[in-house]
This record gives sequence, C-alpha cells and structure tokens, in this order.
Amino acid sequence: MATHITDECINCGACEPECPNDAISEGDSIYVIDPKLCSECVGFFDHEACQAVCPVECCVPDPNNKETEEVLLARAKQLHPDKTFPDLAALPATLSRFRKS
Repeated sequence: MATHITDECINCGACEPECPNDAISEGDSIYVIDPKLCSECVGFFDHEACQAVCPVECCVPDPNNKETEEVLLARAKQLHPDKTFPDLAALPATLSRFRKS
C-alpha cells in the first residue's frame, strides 16, 4: 500500500527530500504523496524514509491502496531504470520492510 500523509501534517517538509522517488510534494495545506510514485522505499531501505523523519508520525500506510512487495519493487525498477535492483527472491532485508523479522 502506498504511504499517505494524514491531516496531522504540520507542513514542515522533512519528508520531501527523503523520498527516493520524488513522490512527496507540498500540497495546499499539507504535504502529499503521489501513490503512483510511492514504492514504500522497497529497493532502497528497510523502512519508509518519510515515516522515519516525520516529527508527528503522519506518514502512514494508506489502507485504501494496498500493494504487495512485488508491485512496489516493480515500481521502483520502473521509476529508476538506470539503477540495479535485486530480483524479488534475492531482495535482502536491508532493502524492504516486508522482510524484517
């Protein structure tokens, strides 16, 4: 599921530079995440970077946009054709929160 930013956002902008996909932008009153660009940081980190830096914890999984690790990794590959990503079967835990124990 793509991450989204709730109304609790204080519009601080801490999340925007952390996104490896440039999915976060400033909206009218809060920051927003484009779900077509969000890969939940699969292929980059073992956590969602926006969540890690948000001081009010308003970057949360969108329950209305559930996606599998496979879909999210495919999106990362599509968005970054010049970057080499491991195949899903070989994806290490350091590159996906789905693989954390």
